[in-house]
Amino acid sequence: MKEKSTARAQKEGTDWKHTTSIYEVNLRQYTAAGTFNAFAAALPRLKEMGIQTLWFMPVTPIAKEKRKGTLGSYYACSDYTAVNPEFGTMQDFQQLVKQAHAMGFKVILDWVANHTGWGHVWTVSHPEYYLKDSTTGTFKVASGMDDIIELNYGNPALRKAMIDAMKYWVTEAAIDGFRCDLASWVELDFWKEARPQLDAVKPLFWLGEYDELENPDYGRVFDASYSWKWMHKTEDFFRQKQPLSGLYDLLLQYNTIGDSSMRAWFTSNHDENSWNGTEYEKYGPLAIPLAVFSCTWNGIPLIYSGQEIPLKDKRLQFFDKDPIRWPEKPALHDFYKILLHLHATHPALKGGDPDVTTFKLSTTADDRIFAYLRRNGSREVLVVLNFSDASNLRFDITDAHLTGPFNDAFSGAARDFSATRNFEIPAYGYFVYVK
Repeated sequence: MKEKSTARAQKEGTDWKHTTSIYEVNLRQYTAAGTFNAFAAALPRLKEMGIQTLWFMPVTPIAKEKRKGTLGSYYACSDYTAVNPEFGTMQDFQQLVKQAHAMGFKVILDWVANHTGWGHVWTVSHPEYYLKDSTTGTFKVASGMDDIIELNYGNPALRKAMIDAMKYWVTEAAIDGFRCDLASWVELDFWKEARPQLDAVKPLFWLGEYDELENPDYGRVFDASYSWKWMHKTEDFFRQKQPLSGLYDLLLQYNTIGDSSMRAWFTSNHDENSWNGTEYEKYGPLAIPLAVFSCTWNGIPLIYSGQEIPLKDKRLQFFDKDPIRWPEKPALHDFYKILLHLHATHPALKGGDPDVTTFKLSTTADDRIFAYLRRNGSREVLVVLNFSDASNLRFDITDAHLTGPFNDAFSGAARDFSATRNFEIPAYGYFVYVK
């Protein structure tokens, strides 16, 4: 009981996390220059689109030893308290954070605690910070990735050094939190040790790259986690034409976790886009209703650089320069603008709020239609998604939870569901109504 109370206290001071949306910034590919200063020009557009939190992929320098490609991996750090000169200077980053804060953004930094690159400064100054390979006698290579080596969290000095490095970015750059890479690959007791020390400097937002269904104990530390199982299950649903009931069953498992932590819902990120395909390669036309789901289900939406264009068949290179080609106005800008502003302002869409109830609604096409109502007091949001290729599908919502007047979030058209609840929806279509 004491541990739970302590964890709750650690999470105070970041109430904005319940209404936020996260935008992952691939700085290298965002502009031709690939710098902090060049990215700053996108802030007004992202603000207008409704983005609340900017997540920057690692900004630390990249090790040269065993570097992959021409520029290397963001996740092969060579110094935890320095800036990659590819992106600019520390002063440039500080100015970017200051500008983002002035515009109302929060800024979180990608933190890679599990491993470093081979050429990290600690390999010389503190080789005892690393795990050793008993066969080769040298540093232990991280699983499946030969450009990185694993740290030794059995060493108290390493733990202190890591916490000090994280504090550096809070005190020097005024960031608002961390996205912790491969969080479940690092011992849970380290995060339990690190978070209260860092939150004592400033209450922070903590997003962990793990799925809480697989690592439930990590929810005692992190504010939000990944929904990896949902991402994979929805791809299998589309590609293998699995029954919609399987998605319901998985969401019930997530619901049992409760609201002490949240899920981040997404259809793409840097790993998925580069290695497994764009959201359109994985989901085809299902990508759009899944995006609506990500913005309206219990939790917080996570969007990757370029999804608003969208990057339909463009996989961004990971180790080499491959700048995004931005149109004058991304095609999905207004689509995300409506959804993200609604998520940020409507009380029924607050993530991780025990006052919000989500009802899955019964329909006459439950094998193809996913309809749900989210309610906070008298405020409600209705979401209707066609998860099938059935065109001009006609159906009724038969659930008594839906009643009264609503307005279409996209068109503004009024509709009263007190009398009739009949719909016609295009293939992979969506409706969002607001009470």
